Amino acid sequence: MARYTGPKCKLCRREGVKLYLKGQRCNSNKCAMERRPDPPGMHGRRRRRRSSSYGLQLREKQRIRRTYGLLEAQFFNFYKKAEQSKGITGHNLLIMLETRLDNVLFRSGFVATRQQARQLIRHGHVSVDGRKVDIPSQIIDPEETVRVREKSGMVPQIKFRLEKLQPQAVNWLEVDNKKLEIKVARRPQRDDIALPFNEQLVVELYSR
Repeated sequence: MARYTGPKCKLCRREGVKLYLKGQRCNSNKCAMERRPDPPGMHGRRRRRRSSSYGLQLREKQRIRRTYGLLEAQFFNFYKKAEQSKGITGHNLLIMLETRLDNVLFRSGFVATRQQARQLIRHGHVSVDGRKVDIPSQIIDPEETVRVREKSGMVPQIKFRLEKLQPQAVNWLEVDNKKLEIKVARRPQRDDIALPFNEQLVVELYSR
């Protein structure tokens, strides 16, 4: 499957906000958004023109899509599922993205980025309710338990991260750092997603 292999900091500069795609580097003075906040390209330093309503909607969709590391077709498929579900479409979309397996692993604090989580999953180091899973996009339902295999080669790196940085998991997850287990205690709500997104703009974009 095709995937973006270019500089991740370039994506942040293009969107004008930090997408936190490089873990701890994004919180340091090495962050590209701190050093060069202008858009990439030879015309990046020019004064930006006033964006149209379509431009604002497009940029918001790109910010959300790139934050979660999805391709265009993948993102649109999630949108269609959110549209067909009960409730507010924009809220449904973000909740579905939050409960993807790779994002659950990221939110637990076991890994620094969603890309690391996807690598861990694709290499067969993660199980869900005792079943080996290698699909990062799998939706994790409440009461399901995600576990990193003890024999995984990534375990020393994960334990080093947990001991040194002591990351805090989100409140809708129950995390056991010793057993490397994550239980989805409940389905997240929109208020639990502390990302500065305006998902309504995405709904308006796809409703055109």
